[in-house]
Amino acid sequence: MIKDLTLNAFLDQLASGASTPGGGSAAGLMGAMGAALVGMVCQFTVGREKYAAVDADMRRVLEAAEAARQVLTDAIAADVAAFDQVMAAYGLPKSSDAEKGARTAAIQLALKAATDVPLACARACAEVIRLSAEAAEHGNGNVVSDAGVAVMAAYAGLKSAALNVYVNAGSIRDEAFSAPRVRELEALLAAAEVDVTRIFDAVRGRL
Repeated sequence: MIKDLTLNAFLDQLASGASTPGGGSAAGLMGAMGAALVGMVCQFTVGREKYAAVDADMRRVLEAAEAARQVLTDAIAADVAAFDQVMAAYGLPKSSDAEKGARTAAIQLALKAATDVPLACARACAEVIRLSAEAAEHGNGNVVSDAGVAVMAAYAGLKSAALNVYVNAGSIRDEAFSAPRVRELEALLAAAEVDVTRIFDAVRGRL
């Protein structure tokens, strides 16, 4: 599986002339790195006498970060599968009206999946941003800079996933499907613009 590749092998594939993996998979990786760094900050905090007052909170954050990391790691392969489904749909025959109709329906169905995959990635990245705020505020001061890197990685993942939502949703004819998803995405983006700056400044203030 793609998520089991070595780092160099994944980057080689990312840099190749192949269509996948692409930006959607990269977005998942960015978010997963952010989640992993939140976990790291938690690991350096839980069980430490100095941070006993926040131990339960940091254990909760750690558990949530691990769950988000799993979602984001899975998104690396899910994006490849979704893109391949879109390409397969575009490759269907279109000689007759019946074939054209079936091809159009298949394309629209595939585009919906290709919208939902990066949207799920965006949601998970937004969750990592939220978790990084707690890590930045309560985490071990010796690794608080890593909470800052976590939020920036998750933010990059969120913005990158957003582009993949937009590019696919823009080709979907079913407004009842695409419109609420775009609205949800834009709410996530608007919140992130405020939260990321606040968290970055909080980390900077603890250095």
